[in-house]
Amino acid sequence: MSFKSLDGILNSLAEQRVWQEQPFQLLLKYWPNVVGVTVAAHTRPVSIQRKILWVATSSAVWAQELSFSRQRILEKLNGQLPSPLLDIRFSTAGWQHSQNSHPAANSQAKTSLSRDHPSYVVDAPSMPKNSKSSENSPNSVFQHWAKVMQARSHDLPLCPQCRCPTPPGEIQRWAMCSICTAKQRSLTTES
Repeated sequence: MSFKSLDGILNSLAEQRVWQEQPFQLLLKYWPNVVGVTVAAHTRPVSIQRKILWVATSSAVWAQELSFSRQRILEKLNGQLPSPLLDIRFSTAGWQHSQNSHPAANSQAKTSLSRDHPSYVVDAPSMPKNSKSSENSPNSVFQHWAKVMQARSHDLPLCPQCRCPTPPGEIQRWAMCSICTAKQRSLTTES
């Protein structure tokens, strides 16, 4: 039995056309060109189930209007996709969910939330680049991270229970850190 390196396996997967071009990913790629910029702003393809495309719309008016032109959209899409779709269904169901899971909105929300948390390291000084690979060992990387965390948590308020630096939001919400809160809740559920 021969063993292949992880790089070799990943490269062979990347070369396979099936891996790169899944029907839904292709559809997402072509959607704005097929329906136009205005319609694309008010619609989000959600899934393909049994060769039926489900599209979330921003309002019932958009869903109704697009259902009248679904044959034209279907013809254009089928001209772009390797396997044809049978139908398209438009609905407002899933619009809020798809808005929350939209990559741009999601990344902005995560970025703003993450930067408020003390464990988020963006502006930390980078690891010194040394010629020796032992200097970038897991232990030295951890030591660097520990120093950065210690510096960042220096100004944080202390948890009244365990006296550890705690994000202010945790103290405002639970009057203690999240770890002490979890411990306290597990003790109350055991009793």
